[in-house]
Amino acid sequence: MSRALRAALLWPHTWMGVALGGLLIVIFFMGSLTVFMPEIDRWMMPATRVAVPEAPVSLDAVARPLLEQLTAQRATGGATVRDWLVEMPDARTPVLQLRVRTSAGAAGMMATATGRRLPPAGTLGASSFFYPLHYCLLLRPGFVGYWIVALAAVAMMAGLVSGVVIHARIFQDFFTFRPRAHPQRSLLDLHNLIGVLVLPFHLMITFSGVVIVLPVVFPAGTTLLYGGDMNRFYADAVATYDRPAAGVAVPLSPLDPLVERARQLWAAETGGPVAVAQIGVVHPGDAGAYVRVTRVNDDRVTLHNDPLYFDGITGVLLARGLPGPVVGAQRVIAGLHEVRFDHWTLRWLYFLQGLGGCALIATGLLYWLEKRRVRHGGRGWRVVAATACATTTGVVIATLAMLVANRLLPAALPSRELAEVAVFFLSWIGTALHAGLHLRRHPGPPWRAQAVLVGGLALTAMVANWITTADHPFHAWAAGHGAVLGVDAGLAVTALTAFFAAWRLARRAQGRRGKAWGPDRLAVVSTGLENG
Repeated sequence: MSRALRAALLWPHTWMGVALGGLLIVIFFMGSLTVFMPEIDRWMMPATRVAVPEAPVSLDAVARPLLEQLTAQRATGGATVRDWLVEMPDARTPVLQLRVRTSAGAAGMMATATGRRLPPAGTLGASSFFYPLHYCLLLRPGFVGYWIVALAAVAMMAGLVSGVVIHARIFQDFFTFRPRAHPQRSLLDLHNLIGVLVLPFHLMITFSGVVIVLPVVFPAGTTLLYGGDMNRFYADAVATYDRPAAGVAVPLSPLDPLVERARQLWAAETGGPVAVAQIGVVHPGDAGAYVRVTRVNDDRVTLHNDPLYFDGITGVLLARGLPGPVVGAQRVIAGLHEVRFDHWTLRWLYFLQGLGGCALIATGLLYWLEKRRVRHGGRGWRVVAATACATTTGVVIATLAMLVANRLLPAALPSRELAEVAVFFLSWIGTALHAGLHLRRHPGPPWRAQAVLVGGLALTAMVANWITTADHPFHAWAAGHGAVLGVDAGLAVTALTAFFAAWRLARRAQGRRGKAWGPDRLAVVSTGLENG
């Protein structure tokens, strides 16, 4: 490829990284955490640290009485019940999750497989905070967050393709890393090395991320054919079933036989047992009630959960959700992105390569900052440097501060989950302010100070978990709480990595000072003083 083409692509490659690099780091970091979302949820919700049920849970004996209690609490003042939803326990989330939705609002609870209600979680956890922060930045109204994330994903794809063109010697870059060279050189080597190593994964993960939200960011079909009605579009695309309430009170038939029939239908097709993921009852207690049963996808890539619809009174199979070829392909691509299949080796590869994406973008930003520090060290440079600091070490500090708050905030604190969110964002803003104030007096961002803070917070979160729950490593191992032990191990590795990075930064700073005022430099100065 010509040098002119590489030079032409260097400008958009650089400035897309500078403008959207911080946002992409946040997206990649939160996406990496959500690979182990159920495990982080169990760490943040100690009440869910229960044994995995050995036998299938009876809906009629366990879940249905709880749903009826919750319905009696919510359906007051003339409110009508719209639906029930039960998420069945599994090895990673061993508790029942139940929800009742009425015309007056929704309510939910968690319970053990024996029917014991668990106290309110008091936290959003990874599933309701880190996960939506990854895919929509918590900006759901008007799909604004989805658009921003999709734009960043397209920019990432463009950056990856342009990076391949710019670095024409891609295989040579893979085997070239000079950690003891000048910071600019070593940063660029590391940027190239990571880019080549995880290039296929990053192309797949960014493309699949855009495909997941394609109906939102490319709404021509829903606008022209469905008048902007997204629900009707999804009903046709995924072949969902729906019917209105009849307005006649009729008792709901037993649910366990319907679940067993669903298992038999799936097993006849797959040749093996299939677990149930969710059971939804629409219009419970009405003659128009129907039951929706979906399967677990831990044995395959696709996210299509093969829903079966049964009449809630007679138990007759009404419909089966079978997507067309286009939607089926989209569900497979989405499954590649969300890694719901049961494969721990691939989960760890997803996690590490997601962090590799953070490192790829961060090294590119640091190279840009180091290259322009001497020539353009003005206000604009300081703004970019403070932003880079806040979106690298800063987002890690905010996440760890939220975990510490999760363990130390009183359980009876009103709106405890919102207090945790406030700690996250206040800590995040604090890292940006700290970096900005530091840069007014020093030539570089406060990497060392924030790395020490990362290590301190990681250790604090780990020890706070041991103290507040008594779930120290020996107890967690004996009780079979592998998820909790894994999160604690991750915190320990984070602390060690952060302290090592701070030590290396201190050594480099001492080396620079020693080089500036070593024997040769002192000899030159003393000679100048002797000569007047």
